[in-house]
Amino acid sequence: MKKLVVVIAFVMAASPALAISRYNSLSISCQAARASIHNEGAVILRYPSKRVSGMTLFDRYIRDSTYCDAHQYAEWTTIPTKDNPRCRVLNCQNIDNFDGMFLAPYNTL
Repeated sequence: MKKLVVVIAFVMAASPALAISRYNSLSISCQAARASIHNEGAVILRYPSKRVSGMTLFDRYIRDSTYCDAHQYAEWTTIPTKDNPRCRVLNCQNIDNFDGMFLAPYNTL
């Protein structure tokens, strides 16, 4: 039994962490932000708030709806980047936001 616990602990310690990458959107181009999202599937992007001075906003941006929970879908939104103040990316939205639509759209980056 002790050997099994040691082996499991060793395997867990040796496996790579499944951490999500974080980027400051104003330090990269729109193309680089979209490429990071596409290559990694999901990333967290940070950027300063336009309404509240000194506040940093962040969210998880995704490649397509498969990176959302079952009750969510991928919807287009914009973020500021170094070269584009309205870079189009996808993030997860609740299905409750539909206006009477029956099927969720399948948007992909």
